Amino acid sequence: MKPPKRLQPLIEEGLIDSVERQLMSGKEANVYVVRRDGEALCAKVYKEATKRSFRQAVDYTENRRIRNTRTARAMAKGTQFGRQAQEKNWQSAEVDALYRLAGAGVRVPRPRNFCDGVLLMDLVVDHDGRAAPRLTDVAFEAHEARAHHALLLAQVVRMLGVGVVHGDLSEFNILLGCDGPVIIDLPQAVDAAGNNHAQRMLLRDVENLREFFARFAPELETTSFGPEIWDLYRRGALNQETELSGFFDPELAAVDLGGVIREIDDALADQAARLLRSTQAQ
Repeated sequence: MKPPKRLQPLIEEGLIDSVERQLMSGKEANVYVVRRDGEALCAKVYKEATKRSFRQAVDYTENRRIRNTRTARAMAKGTQFGRQAQEKNWQSAEVDALYRLAGAGVRVPRPRNFCDGVLLMDLVVDHDGRAAPRLTDVAFEAHEARAHHALLLAQVVRMLGVGVVHGDLSEFNILLGCDGPVIIDLPQAVDAAGNNHAQRMLLRDVENLREFFARFAPELETTSFGPEIWDLYRRGALNQETELSGFFDPELAAVDLGGVIREIDDALADQAARLLRSTQAQ
């Protein structure tokens, strides 16, 4: 096909050789299958800032660091320069998250390059070498649903291990690759420790997985993996080897005994100091 205008510079610079076809058109980006040195890749072309809506982006962008104070002020004021900077920040968040997660072994497309608002990454393919379908377009047997659900929960845990919450995880942004599910679309990824909405987003992500796979394995409907995962994470007890039960009772959640003892010790020390000052004053 004739290369879109936004991809032409990448051809001229030798980053890609040709554009095969458009794979997807969305509100935030258009995705194309491209080739480089005979290899099929995926090119995600982000749409211009003027064509994007930021009304839903506030919760996601909370606590994202903007080093340049002038840029930060422009973004806060919503100037044209600020909107463009916000768009670049939104795009770079996905690129940064992909590199970070791929490095941690999370099942995401491996990023290859990012140039002029175009993200080059691995093309996720099915067993026949064709572009992999989204989960929402596939029907599963019960045992398959349980296996994919467990694998994706493990990915959520692995993401939390490097401080990342997807923030919009569902059957619409997970592909069924030849070796299992692959998570995509991460511009809204948030810092698990630094974003006040991270817990809510994590719980929603896990709930989305539960509701989808419960269509094929109804027993998943009664599980509570989201609250369990977040409670373990909050207490510093979550890692890749953690065995999840799918059951969570907030009244039975483990107490940080060490923290309680430290609080008691601090209170006793404070009381002793006050008594000492009172005695010295007399």
